[in-house]
Amino acid sequence: MRQVVIVGSGCAGNTAAIYTARANLKPLVVEGHEPGGQLSITTLVENFPGFPEGIEGPALVENMKQQAQHFGAEYQRGSVVEADLSKRPFRIDIEGEWVETRTLIIASGASARWLGLPSERKLIGHGVSSCATCDGFFFRGKKIMVIGGGDSAMEEAIFLTRFGEEVAIVHRRDQFRASKIMLDRARQNPKIQWIASAVVDQVFDVEQGLVTGVELRDVKTGKTWQRPVDGLFLALGHIPNTAAFRGQIELDADGYIVSKGGACTSVEGVFHAGDVEDRTYRQAITASAAGCRAAIEAERFLEAQGQ
Repeated sequence: MRQVVIVGSGCAGNTAAIYTARANLKPLVVEGHEPGGQLSITTLVENFPGFPEGIEGPALVENMKQQAQHFGAEYQRGSVVEADLSKRPFRIDIEGEWVETRTLIIASGASARWLGLPSERKLIGHGVSSCATCDGFFFRGKKIMVIGGGDSAMEEAIFLTRFGEEVAIVHRRDQFRASKIMLDRARQNPKIQWIASAVVDQVFDVEQGLVTGVELRDVKTGKTWQRPVDGLFLALGHIPNTAAFRGQIELDADGYIVSKGGACTSVEGVFHAGDVEDRTYRQAITASAAGCRAAIEAERFLEAQGQ
């Protein structure tokens, strides 16, 4: 029997682990299919307080993990594939091993949608990104490309014009699904260029270890051409990692946890932290703050239960 199980080992999960471990709750952290979360595929993080020279993403989450372990947190590889939250203690299936727990903190994050190109995957953190707020600063005076046609793509492109020499928006259709107000705002920005009815087939240059350009294809004619690019930003949305909890707690239409105030979910004793609920900020620092909040609420819940 566990007092608390934390699902996810990114900033939210690790911070929740630090707080619950210091409260002597001996948390079990299920690392998930992407140990370390999105920071594990990020290079330099310059906006996390306390690191004036910046810190590598994997190093930041590893430091958090070691800090939690120092206070007694236990980490287990694997993912939660099923859960029974119908009664307490809750039961979760970690790849065939069922574990019981009095409280549960879901910090399993949200995974960015990618194009699925091998070259793209190899260049994530080296010019390919899914977070303009995180990485835009690195592309001052550079050529930037944004993939997507929704409000997120417009927001990212407008934000990136603060840094880039030029920003090109590429969309596979000739009509954009972004709202009129966001589309108009983007069209009024002189730095933004538009490439409609096109897709990216290749990202260069894996051998150099950084983005130097892309190969584009017109989806109507099949014509291909190359375009120099220094930064490629994907704005295709995110997929919250909540499949194991579908039907157990309230989720919205996109699969994000519906918050019931603070860090509470629709099930008493189950808490949320980080991008699994937050579709607005998606920052390392906000995820850590959410992990802290969930841990404190879990501790207070157990105390109220006399446990």
